[in-house]
Amino acid sequence: MKICVFSDYTSLSAACADGIETLIKEKPDAVLGLATGASPEGAYEELIRRSRAGELSFRAVKTFNLDEYCGLPRADRNSYYSFMWEHLFGHIDIAPENARIPDGNAPDLAAECLAYDEAIKEAGGIDLQVLGIGRNGHIGFNEPADAFTKGTHVTRLTKSTIDANKRYFDDNPMPEAAITMGIGTIFSAKRIVLLATGKKKAEAIKNTVQGDISPRQCPASILQLHPDVTLLLDEEAASLLG
Repeated sequence: MKICVFSDYTSLSAACADGIETLIKEKPDAVLGLATGASPEGAYEELIRRSRAGELSFRAVKTFNLDEYCGLPRADRNSYYSFMWEHLFGHIDIAPENARIPDGNAPDLAAECLAYDEAIKEAGGIDLQVLGIGRNGHIGFNEPADAFTKGTHVTRLTKSTIDANKRYFDDNPMPEAAITMGIGTIFSAKRIVLLATGKKKAEAIKNTVQGDISPRQCPASILQLHPDVTLLLDEEAASLLG
């Protein structure tokens, strides 16, 4: 596990964008696993800038997002579909059919989960997976549990995750379930980059790097076993690492 600590969010974001750009230039049809939330926004802004400047093309790239809320219309501003098109896809030259996001409104959610994992396999697997991390150590929406999850599945969100995200929903109720890649799906990526900033993520990062490998204590701790993981952290997120 490689750990890189940055003094500011801009530098951290640029480092993430550098890794994605290097991969795409080496492999124009690269398969990316993407995350939503505040952590990768800066990297997406930098990728947009490079795309608009003609420095980078996403024409042959395929992407698979980590997760999506269940029962939330795609047009809702809080859906991850809307987030990705607002913060990345709508500003780069990616083919819309190559930008995959789980369908949280599918009539058969179990079938949607199976089809999503199959689509990843048919694409050749994920070359680079971008992750954030929750305060309780979740990656994707894989909450603390008795066992590590395997494939893409529907999960109930914990109170801590709902409390952390419900501010985005104003007076509207936040969904309590989501489709998420499983730990097994995430772990199958050839390379993984995890971004974390702020003191509120410091305990989760400590448990990820130095804690026991435990699905109950910290789902992200499984990353200790992956052969190619890089953590991009600011000083506050890294503050509890010995």
